[in-house]
Amino acid sequence: MPSWNIEEWRRPGPTPAQRKADLWIGIGVAAVAVLNLFLSRSVGMLHTDDAPARAEQIAWAVATTLPLAWRRQRPDAVALIMSALFIGGQVRGAQEQQVTTYALYAAIYTLGAWGPVRRRARTLRLGIIAAMFGWLTVAFLTQWDEIHGESFEGASGELPVLWSLVFNNYFVNVIFFGSVYLVGDAAWQAARRLNTVESQAAELRAAQAAEAERAVIRERVRIARELHDVVAHHVSVMGIQASACRRALDKDPARARTALTAIEEGARTAVDELRRMLGALRASGATAEAATSGVDRIPQIAESAREAGLTVHSAVFGDPVPLPDSVSQTAYRIVQEAVTNALKHAHARTLDIRVRYLSGLVEVDVTDDGRGTSDKPEKSGGMGIIGMRERVAVHDGELESGPRPGGGYRVRARLPFTPVLSMAGESR
Repeated sequence: MPSWNIEEWRRPGPTPAQRKADLWIGIGVAAVAVLNLFLSRSVGMLHTDDAPARAEQIAWAVATTLPLAWRRQRPDAVALIMSALFIGGQVRGAQEQQVTTYALYAAIYTLGAWGPVRRRARTLRLGIIAAMFGWLTVAFLTQWDEIHGESFEGASGELPVLWSLVFNNYFVNVIFFGSVYLVGDAAWQAARRLNTVESQAAELRAAQAAEAERAVIRERVRIARELHDVVAHHVSVMGIQASACRRALDKDPARARTALTAIEEGARTAVDELRRMLGALRASGATAEAATSGVDRIPQIAESAREAGLTVHSAVFGDPVPLPDSVSQTAYRIVQEAVTNALKHAHARTLDIRVRYLSGLVEVDVTDDGRGTSDKPEKSGGMGIIGMRERVAVHDGELESGPRPGGGYRVRARLPFTPVLSMAGESR
């Protein structure tokens, strides 16, 4: 809900189309008022001994209705001017009664529906209504003797004639001004609710657009991370094998052929990984997760490192349990990236890869005996450590990475997870 106070809300001003419509309405109502004035004069409705001239009567009819042309641009001024002119025309005895009465109704209504300052609009309307009732009272008092002296032919006598006349006039005016006050308030409330709905809809659209943009960025980061993890490891191993092949090509052809075979297998595996990753990116939900690598393929990483010439120790501690696909993939990628960094940056000779299954937690631990510099990947523009941190953060896990006190480098990640129920467990 909006935090602003209802009284502080300002209704937006009229549109150019609404201002143009008001102009034609004002001109049209003034023309109808003049026409009705001539009709009233023709039947003698405005004939009195002290009736003003025809030109003045026309002037009063136009002046009391034409301001409607600016009713939504200046609702305060229009309501005040038309109210004053309405009373002035009646004082002069030149007031066209029918059309000008409805014009006054429209002016007071517009003040209630379009008044820019809510409190002021309420005060002005109450003041105008009080002035109208004051004028009605003055009119009765000034004409009381004349009214009292009339015979009222055809009166039934069921109620006192004079008090019935007074009550009827006040009752009709109470309904008239009460309805215009309430209808104006209702129109203003409806406009406020519409504005609130439109504002909330605009905020929702902006939030959706921002979320869509964030989703695109997250997807780009995910694709970049996947490409890095898939390509970097295999290319690093292939580079090491190519270097070994170059050194052994003349002295040890058998070893060179072994290195070339490892390069061929690495290239094939990298292509397979890329195809698998692209398939996962095209899929969605569980299908995408199922297409990714998991902890069951960590031994392949260890074997790949051995083929690259490292001494690798790999072990699993605890009772292996089924992991959610996303957690299993994250554990695999962290081990893969840690091994890649050891090959590319640490110049390690020995690797120790451990997977621990704890209560509601899986931990992967990769250590090496290399140079142990934690800033090399970032300085070279790599995204390895950054990618690992992002992956672990998604699962609210913990990541430790840095040089070991005795030399070498360690990467350890702890990933909490909710145990995956077996089919038998789900059926019970």
